[in-house]
Amino acid sequence: MPGTASSSMTRQLSRRTALGIGLGAATALTLPARPASAASTVGGERLAAPGVQVRRGPGAPKLPKLAARAWLVADHDSGDVLAAYDAHRPLPPASTLKMLFADTVLPAFARDLEHRVTAEDLAGIPAGSSLVGVQAGTTYTVHQLWQGVFLRSGNDAVHVLASMYGGVARTVAAMQARARDLQARDTHVVSPDGFDHKGQLSSAYDLTLCARAGLRSDDFRGYCATKVADFPAGGGRTFQIQNTDRLLTGQGVAAYPGLIGVKNGYTSHAGNTFTGAATRDGRTLLVTVMHPRAGYEAVYRETAALLDWGFAASGKVSAVGELVTPLSERPKSSVSPAPGVPRASSPQAATEHTEGWALGGSAAVAALAGGGLLALRRRGSGEPSGRRRRGRG
Repeated sequence: MPGTASSSMTRQLSRRTALGIGLGAATALTLPARPASAASTVGGERLAAPGVQVRRGPGAPKLPKLAARAWLVADHDSGDVLAAYDAHRPLPPASTLKMLFADTVLPAFARDLEHRVTAEDLAGIPAGSSLVGVQAGTTYTVHQLWQGVFLRSGNDAVHVLASMYGGVARTVAAMQARARDLQARDTHVVSPDGFDHKGQLSSAYDLTLCARAGLRSDDFRGYCATKVADFPAGGGRTFQIQNTDRLLTGQGVAAYPGLIGVKNGYTSHAGNTFTGAATRDGRTLLVTVMHPRAGYEAVYRETAALLDWGFAASGKVSAVGELVTPLSERPKSSVSPAPGVPRASSPQAATEHTEGWALGGSAAVAALAGGGLLALRRRGSGEPSGRRRRGRG
């Protein structure tokens, strides 16, 4: 029913989302602090090293010349990282962070759920945000709101969905918990929209993890591949919105053959960011490019160049690292200390470590069960509202 999304959220919150929040809380409550360098070793020691990392074999093509401050090329299916440059360097993510937002929140609502937007839902949108045109007093389906997020990178649509989810603060906590589950340890979430908030950071490695996780969802994959859609304008009218992913639409640069998404981003502070995925001859590659030094279209050209390289290098390079498996998808017996933390010296010690972590998780879930549903009924607001100069996502 329109206007009752908070109670619908209580009914429809997915088991994975609830457990993800519990996992994040458990990690924060029970695990010892990691060394500062621990995050950078996720996926392999070579990915922690500065500079270009690649292991070329006979006949392998040379990497293209790039200006990005960080980038990564990986095989979607195997998780092999084929090449990278400063993969774990923390940088402002811009709207590529919306991949983590979608991976976290998408499972919570049915596509056809309707919600009548209120002024409270739209409170706290950062000044200068990219907007799709959500209006208070108009009813939207969840499907339409996600189109606004993926196609136009609309922070108004993000904040409505976050409000439905229980508020900005709760959404940020859930996103951070999901990042921990993905082992995206370079990522620090301040707001669900990816805007230029102090301390909001991610890395080429982490954004690639988020993309890989999101693409496992048919809805996520469908939204990021949609080029155009009709969006409600109120009064029964609609207007057309187009995807801002230029490698998908071919606007300004050549459309990339076989592209299946994923998400672009831009802010004046972060510069341009992009994670793209493309399929060729049955193989899917993921590429993340962060902050080329010149030109709005450079991020797309460099992504295309890395995709070309990755497909041409098939079978001619060896992996320099891996995209790790989410913690929630590992058998309990295989849960191990974070990279940089020594393994237990005996089977008994290893068992004690795992059971202690699981107990902390149970305690955190119990605590959330006591207070979490109450939080779902509260609406959250973020920073002062306003508009950004030409939001591009």
